[in-house]
Formats: sequence, C-alpha cells, structure tokens
Amino acid sequence: MKSPVDLDRLTDFFDRYGSALTRGDVSAIAGCYALPGMVVADTYSFTFTSPAAVALSFLGAAPAYQEQRIVAAHAQLRDVRPLSTALAMVDVEWEYLDSRGAAVPGESFSYLLRSDAEGPRITTVIATR
Repeated sequence: MKSPVDLDRLTDFFDRYGSALTRGDVSAIAGCYALPGMVVADTYSFTFTSPAAVALSFLGAAPAYQEQRIVAAHAQLRDVRPLSTALAMVDVEWEYLDSRGAAVPGESFSYLLRSDAEGPRITTVIATR
C-alpha cells in the first residue's frame, strides 16, 4: 500500500472527483467515498452508509453547477497531513471555470481520506469556508 501522501495519487483522485462533480456523475462521486462517510459544515452534518445515499446527497449539486455554467473544477491541494499509514487530512481549495473560461469563486474543504490498494477514498468532508 502506498502512503496517503503520494501527491500524484492524490492529484489524480481529486481530478477524477472534480470531473465527476461537474458532470453530475453521482455514481462516480459515490465511488470516491469510503463508507460510512460524513459531511460536516457550520450549520449541518450528515452521514451516509451506502453508495446510493452518497449519490442521493449529491443530486442537488449538479443543478447548482449547471446554473453557474461550471464546466471544470480543479483542486488546489493546500495542505496534506499524514495521520497514519492509511489516513491523511487534505485541505483543498477548489477553482471553478464556467463555460466561457471565466473563473468562478471556489470553495474550501478539508477531506479525511483513507487509502488502500485501490487508492484514496473520502471518509469525511469538512466545509472550511
């Protein structure tokens, strides 16, 4: 098993995740999560225990991206902190582009990732801005 701080592997993972988010591919999004998973923000938190629950929780995101005409999401890895041989906390600032190629204000999250032979998967998402 590779270390969770393999930056190329993390970059590839977030590229796939960002692409799935902007395409509204909830099946691919669900495949990026370890189960059970959790999302935490200032005013809410929720958990999911199945791929279907992950997909359902992201169904509302696709129309929001389409409304803003977001066609690309790029993850800037701001900080990567290994916590164990399998766990890492990764701070990400998302950069978005719309269909005209203009920048759209992004968002920031911290992701607790668990890595195994198949690669990293998100266990917890924390909204940080």
